[in-house]
Amino acid sequence: MTSSSARKVVLWSSLAALVLLAVAAIVVWSWRDDLPDPIASHWGAGSAPDGFSSPGVFVLAIAVMVVVLCALFGAIGWHWGSSAATRRMAAASSVWIGGFGACLLVFTLGPQRGLDDATLARLPGWALAATLLLPLVPAVVAALLVPGDRHAPATGPVAADAARIALAGGERAVWIRRADGGTGLVVGAIAIAGLVLLAVALRQWALLAAPVLLAVVFAAMFGFTVRVDATGLTVRSLVGWPGTHIPADEVERASVTEVRPFRQFGGWGWRVGRGGRVGVVLRAGDALLVERTGGRSFVVTVDDAATGAALLNTLADRARP
Repeated sequence: MTSSSARKVVLWSSLAALVLLAVAAIVVWSWRDDLPDPIASHWGAGSAPDGFSSPGVFVLAIAVMVVVLCALFGAIGWHWGSSAATRRMAAASSVWIGGFGACLLVFTLGPQRGLDDATLARLPGWALAATLLLPLVPAVVAALLVPGDRHAPATGPVAADAARIALAGGERAVWIRRADGGTGLVVGAIAIAGLVLLAVALRQWALLAAPVLLAVVFAAMFGFTVRVDATGLTVRSLVGWPGTHIPADEVERASVTEVRPFRQFGGWGWRVGRGGRVGVVLRAGDALLVERTGGRSFVVTVDDAATGAALLNTLADRARP
């Protein structure tokens, strides 16, 4: 069932994305008498454009892209937004694509003002970097505006058939593992190297901002500490953010599951998978699966997941009134 909070997030984030696009379209429309027709709409490996279209068709194509992707992200948030993490991802993605479309319009057509021949258009490196990076600002703001999940303690016991670890009455235990590496990190390294080579080949030094930011993102997304203790499950990036905490009294069952990153989550990193399951997915194989109150679930690919799951079930038992 779709929660009211999920519906609200989808509506305001989609509206924000469309407002960003509409403002850019109005600005571009005010330039219509200063633009060549056709305008340059695509650049290849060289500095000269290799694709052209009318200004109206270009604006329409960008608008269709933004609307379709907003609908996709909105559908994810609407149907699978039981978790705040999913709602944040949906909101940030919608706002980012709206900002991306807006920047694409402004930074592609702005340099062409006053030209009589679009073949003379040149796209500066700073414009490419700005188109990729500037939309991150409203996207981060959108994610921060989404409130977290309310504390929802379980009303029943932990599943009777869930694995447990025998602990004496006053005995304490902590399980800590590190989750890192995997195929996604290799893909990220290749992407970063490709962007650096592209910036050097085009002599567009402003483009180097993109691989630097991408390196920071991958550093945050592909190294995590996973901890199970009396408070519950804590998963946090090695750089401090992002992270999540599942209180022990919200755990209904912890178990081991097998993860196929691309098939189940569409890739690697902090992801939203089928049914709204949130996952820290760094590799294929065994993962710790936590089913919690409110129909939410969380998965993290980590070694020795069976021990972590058994201890979490035991500590969740203790957290019950």
